[in-house]
Amino acid sequence: MIISREKNTDKGIDIVNRQNGHSQSENSQSENSQNELSGQEDLVVSVEGVSKKFCRDLKRALFYGLRDISSEILGLRGSTNDHLRTDEFWALQNVSFSLKRGEAIALIGRNGSGKSTLLRIIAGLIKPDTGTVTVNGRIAPLIALGAGFNPILTGRENIYANMSVLGLTRQQIDDRFDAVVDFSEVGNAIDAPVQTYSSGMAARLGFACAVYTEPDILVIDEVLAVGDVQFRTKCYRRLGELRKRGIAFILVSHNTNSVLSLCESAVYLIDGVVQSVGKTADVMRTYENDALNIDLLAPPPGKLVLPPKPKEKSLGIDITSLYFEDAAGREMPALLSGEPAQFCMACTVNQPMDDVRLVVAINEKNSENGRILSLSTSVDKTRLELLPGDRVVKLQMPYVGLPPGSYIMSTNIRQGPLDMMDSVQGFEFVVKNNVPISECKFYQPRKWKTSTPKLSPKKSAIEI
Repeated sequence: MIISREKNTDKGIDIVNRQNGHSQSENSQSENSQNELSGQEDLVVSVEGVSKKFCRDLKRALFYGLRDISSEILGLRGSTNDHLRTDEFWALQNVSFSLKRGEAIALIGRNGSGKSTLLRIIAGLIKPDTGTVTVNGRIAPLIALGAGFNPILTGRENIYANMSVLGLTRQQIDDRFDAVVDFSEVGNAIDAPVQTYSSGMAARLGFACAVYTEPDILVIDEVLAVGDVQFRTKCYRRLGELRKRGIAFILVSHNTNSVLSLCESAVYLIDGVVQSVGKTADVMRTYENDALNIDLLAPPPGKLVLPPKPKEKSLGIDITSLYFEDAAGREMPALLSGEPAQFCMACTVNQPMDDVRLVVAINEKNSENGRILSLSTSVDKTRLELLPGDRVVKLQMPYVGLPPGSYIMSTNIRQGPLDMMDSVQGFEFVVKNNVPISECKFYQPRKWKTSTPKLSPKKSAIEI
């Protein structure tokens, strides 16, 4: 285990500190070394093979803690770090990624996946059991806003104490004090004890203290929902200013819009294990599909084939299969939100039929929402005619408006309003996301553009 960061002198940890990107071997003058040095200058966070374990039993955890401290003092702790003991579990396991100056990366996953644990390791609050964390620069953690405030001290005193802990001198705090107070909007309450503040006021003050330390790396853990809409807008504006100055971000959030707007890349964790690393949109798509159990559960086949009916049971039209096709006519195992598709009902027609009507009803699977979509040729004022033989009735959709999820369809075909020819219940299918829309109830096709306002013509004066 190695944790390296500026001004870190923790005992029992091998420090590999890079001050301003200077190479430790000053005698090497080759171009390859210079290129490598340039890459190290841009790298602000490097996480390599980091694992962290915890114990579920309190008494046993205290015992393990005492034994680990003794082993660390004797230099023997590494021998027991790579395996689990009784009642222990891995909160993180072999996590690796890197962050360069000016970049922003998101850590996403369900609750309990290890995101906050990883942030605390990067921020230096806890140590990893195995692996290496290298940090070049000053970190400002936005993990528990206001948690470090002394409730007895005033807001003014807590600003100086908090920003001093984050590495600022007294002069630097004096220079930024007014900006912190203005940004936090605490006003005249700055000289009142923090214990008289509301939770929102304390959180706003903690956010202001962190963002005005001018750190090299800003660690943000689910704190972008602080205050009202106006204050959140101010927070995003301030974060945008920091990004332009080359400050790197590590963000934990379940808000898709925040992740997509702030981060270029993302790391997806499940139970402490990295599932995906890459561009934010691609990783978010995988996360949303998993969150909706689309890929984790056994997917339906995408096509329902029905056995042929005996002639004596046929009413004139027999449904033989249900499936979906894309715009090119290829069968689709799953639909994609926002993409064109067509629902196909293959049937065998035993005699000429006119005034054929089709009804399609869709329910969300494992949900109490009930029916979410109902389509009918009668409502659309469409009458179909079918000749004898094998036929396919197609419902063309310019785009799929359903959000990602699992669905159940029921459909029936009639002649006229009353004569039921055939019906199918329980055709299961899934919709996957082509673009992140987890916060939407349906897909809305759209185009964005700008234009100049049209000026109303001036009325000519009428002389009387």
